[in-house]
Amino acid sequence: MSNREHDYRVQVRWTGNRGSGTSAYRAYARDHDIEVAGKPCIPGSSDPAFRGDASRYNPEELLVAALSACHMLWYLHLCTAASINVLEYRDEATGTVIEESDGGGRFREVTLHPVIRLAAGADAQRAAQLHERAHALCFIARSVNFPVSCQPTMDSAPPG
Repeated sequence: MSNREHDYRVQVRWTGNRGSGTSAYRAYARDHDIEVAGKPCIPGSSDPAFRGDASRYNPEELLVAALSACHMLWYLHLCTAASINVLEYRDEATGTVIEESDGGGRFREVTLHPVIRLAAGADAQRAAQLHERAHALCFIARSVNFPVSCQPTMDSAPPG
């Protein structure tokens, strides 16, 4: 297969001007809207530790969510191709950011914790193995410079 490119257009618009712009550190909100044409707006802010609004999504949460969703979508595709019937999938992904002395920071790691329910009779061993392939194919995981691990839990629906 030849390499193909896919372009994405996202608008991020700061909405936190409280009247005096960025005249002082405490004078402005970190609120912003993340918009893609034809889709619902995602309300964003910074983490509350950095004067953000806890009711809005922060970039760190969105990166962890992107890693989790990308892995899930590849995993479901691979299970379908392998005739493994997944009935439920949920993930409680976690990420750790380290603040550094210069004021910046970086992700140290993200761990996915998918919980999967397979149809009765599904090959649980093969289903577990497919997580490695999903990770290897995930566009987002392949693009980050920190470890992303996966610790799946599986069970099967009772027969009948």
